[in-house]
Amino acid sequence: MLLFFILGLLVHFVFFASIFDIYFTSPLVHGMTPQFTSLPPPARRLVLFVADGLRADALYELDENGNSRAPFIRNIIMHEGSWGISHTRVPTESRPGHVALIAGFYEDVSAVAKGWKENPVEFDSLLNESKYTWSWGSPDILSMFAKDVSGDHVFIHAYDADDEDFGAQDVTKLDTWVFDNVKEFFHAARNNQSLFSKLNEEKIVFFLHLLGLDTNGHAHRPSSREYKDNIKIVDEGVKEIVSMFKDFYGNDGKTAFVFTADHGMTDWGVHGAGHPSETLTPFVTWGAGIKYPQKVSAQRFNDAFLKEWKLETWKRQDIHQADVAPLMASLIGVPFPLNSVGILPLGYLNNTDLFKAESMFTNALQVLEQFKVKMTQKKEVTLSFLFKPFKLLSESKQLNILRKARSYIKQRKYDEAVSLCKELIHLALRGLSYYHTYDRFFLGITVVLGFVGWTSYASLLIIKSHSSLTRGVSKEVKKTSLLLPYGFVAIGVLVVFFLLIQACPWTYYVYCLLPVPTWYAVLREFQVIQDLVASLLRFPPRHFVGYLLVFTLGIEVLVLSFFYRCMLTAGLIAFAGWPFITQLWTRAKSTSLSWIFFSLLLAAFPLMPVVGREPDISLVMSAGLLLLLLSLFVVTSLTKRKDSFVNEELFLHLLQMLSTVLSMYVVYSTHNSLLKKQGLPRINQIISWITLASSFVLPLLSPTVLLERLFSILLSLMSTYLLLSRGYEALFPLVLSCLMLAWIHMEQETLQQSGVSCKQKVNGIQFIYNTDITQFRQLCLDDIRRAFFLVFFLVTAFFGTGNIASINSFDLTSVYCFLTVFSPFMMGALMMWKILIPFVLVMCAFEAVQLTTRLSSKSLFLMVLVISDIMALHFFFLVRDYGSWLDIGTRSF
Repeated sequence: MLLFFILGLLVHFVFFASIFDIYFTSPLVHGMTPQFTSLPPPARRLVLFVADGLRADALYELDENGNSRAPFIRNIIMHEGSWGISHTRVPTESRPGHVALIAGFYEDVSAVAKGWKENPVEFDSLLNESKYTWSWGSPDILSMFAKDVSGDHVFIHAYDADDEDFGAQDVTKLDTWVFDNVKEFFHAARNNQSLFSKLNEEKIVFFLHLLGLDTNGHAHRPSSREYKDNIKIVDEGVKEIVSMFKDFYGNDGKTAFVFTADHGMTDWGVHGAGHPSETLTPFVTWGAGIKYPQKVSAQRFNDAFLKEWKLETWKRQDIHQADVAPLMASLIGVPFPLNSVGILPLGYLNNTDLFKAESMFTNALQVLEQFKVKMTQKKEVTLSFLFKPFKLLSESKQLNILRKARSYIKQRKYDEAVSLCKELIHLALRGLSYYHTYDRFFLGITVVLGFVGWTSYASLLIIKSHSSLTRGVSKEVKKTSLLLPYGFVAIGVLVVFFLLIQACPWTYYVYCLLPVPTWYAVLREFQVIQDLVASLLRFPPRHFVGYLLVFTLGIEVLVLSFFYRCMLTAGLIAFAGWPFITQLWTRAKSTSLSWIFFSLLLAAFPLMPVVGREPDISLVMSAGLLLLLLSLFVVTSLTKRKDSFVNEELFLHLLQMLSTVLSMYVVYSTHNSLLKKQGLPRINQIISWITLASSFVLPLLSPTVLLERLFSILLSLMSTYLLLSRGYEALFPLVLSCLMLAWIHMEQETLQQSGVSCKQKVNGIQFIYNTDITQFRQLCLDDIRRAFFLVFFLVTAFFGTGNIASINSFDLTSVYCFLTVFSPFMMGALMMWKILIPFVLVMCAFEAVQLTTRLSSKSLFLMVLVISDIMALHFFFLVRDYGSWLDIGTRSF
């Protein structure tokens, strides 16, 4: 059994790790040559304003009085520069957004998972290519572009991370701090000759990161007065900074300005997914090298934004977020970031046609360099007769396009040259994707082959050791042949040799060798397979097909519930009909009624919204009151029933009830305090953390009687859950626990109905009770249903009120009783614990079911494992490495 356990751990670890290694490897390549045009750039310096979390509509639309919230930016649009919408890609988070803006590529999921404040992967950026860069803003963002840069030329000025407080009275100070520090910096530069000299160099960048809007959006939502007033503050600050630059440089006309955002925000104050309010951000640029406003009579856009914003006569030019980096690089004449996949938006440039054509030619060379390096890397580790090049962009076609483009530039056919360069860029980007996913199919097949072998072996072990399915079939012990082990050893040697001659990474050996031991273990049980087939042939075909269809339907419902939460509702409604297709309805009517009622009640939760709901503290208070009423009922019942109900037990229950009352008080007072912008009261924060810590200890002090221990666990966990709730979800664990209690009693009735004597009642079972091994029984069909119920309830626990795959599905305000200062890992951990609390309740209930049904935990575990593995195989083929964190996480769960 130890060998089986070790093999199982290895297989599952490899299967899980392979998802990240196959689907989420970094697409970045290194070794490219920097590309830049030799023509003089229009600007000597660039100023980049990034208003974190600013929606396009919030900036461009007029207020209720018909006035702009950002009059300076609107004046720029009408009189000085060009504007449009920057279309961001999901995940719409601060880190990927800034990487796209400044480095020109869309950061892969693996990089986001490896680090937040610093670069987990090496990549080139505009700041690195500049001669000098000065940046002000959040330490989380600025440190990303200052770590491991070549040379000492990127300088950061960041406020303290503790200043990022969602409960602060005025978070616009995050923006005013940036503006004030920039002014002080330039004032000091006048008296510092060394600094003054650097500031008058060319190819320099100033980066102002403005976090106030994002913080206000999370704390108060984009429709709030705080968010809208923050836009006015940002607009006024930008106006002052622009005026200061003009004064400092004597209006030399060599400064280019870019104003944009990393991402937007939904109406309910979150971001990360692909809603238009998250992906549409403003883009306004003016100054040296930028086209002046262009009046037009008509514009071709399918949306109604232009009329809503009263900007229909001013030419709008939309761009992709990664296109901003090459635009900024061309303005100040630095090399395009080496890893950039952006395409230079020529419509924004106010320069000669020659400059535009040369810049686009440089852009094409820079992207093509990445393609060639990627192709060379893949070619070097693949046998020549197996290598399949990207046919749409052969070496001859590359040379032909480049030669033609250069010829067109010499002939002053600039439009034709630009068109050819764009074609080359698009082909090179497709080729990059082709080589990045070159081995994906091969590796996926090998991993799946190994995992299928493991699942088959686990199923055979259940049949062999824990069921009577093969019992009664004639068994003839045969002498083990040496052909089988020798054959698999030979296969393993051939696989190793094949990988060696291709110089494959060590992970390839793991994936390709994984099927060898798993399928060897399967074929060793050939006798069990024969007996199983013989037993199934004696089974009525109609019953066999019926059970198979029901099992398949159940698995598909579980898989679909990861994408459509309403499938959980359908499953729970089906569960409510369970007593009617058995004798439970007539045998245990009251228990059946409880099961039906709570199944239908729980079925309502998956139909409720995941995000976008308004906070409703009254529902949290109602959940607390219901929990207190339930506690009083249980304590009263125990006092009457138990003569030995000692003071210690009563004191523990009263202590847990007091914890519930305190949680209700903290939720209510914290909500009011934050509404008044008075921050999180220190006493509330202390109570919250003490409640969380005590929830792990108090249940261990409760009596070991099954129902009393379960109730103690519920009380402790619910106290913490109330602190993490802000609406209807506070009722979810309570309803789920009631259903779990009904399930425990239903399973005991089912066991008695099937003829198995049940010597112990639920009220008398101890949680420390260890069933003697002689009392273990063999598996039956009902046990498959029990295992399926467990998996279904676990999925319901995860998805009942949200989506474990995306933190975006859970409002950040859920953790405000514990902390309001921005801390992504601590906040993420608290929200994850909120998700896990219903999971713990289900697992405790299942342990009680296992005790009442006197079934070996090993056999139940194996059945749950097989069901989960079948689901995992479904998801392996549905994994996506693009889209929002919700899309990616759901398919990578």
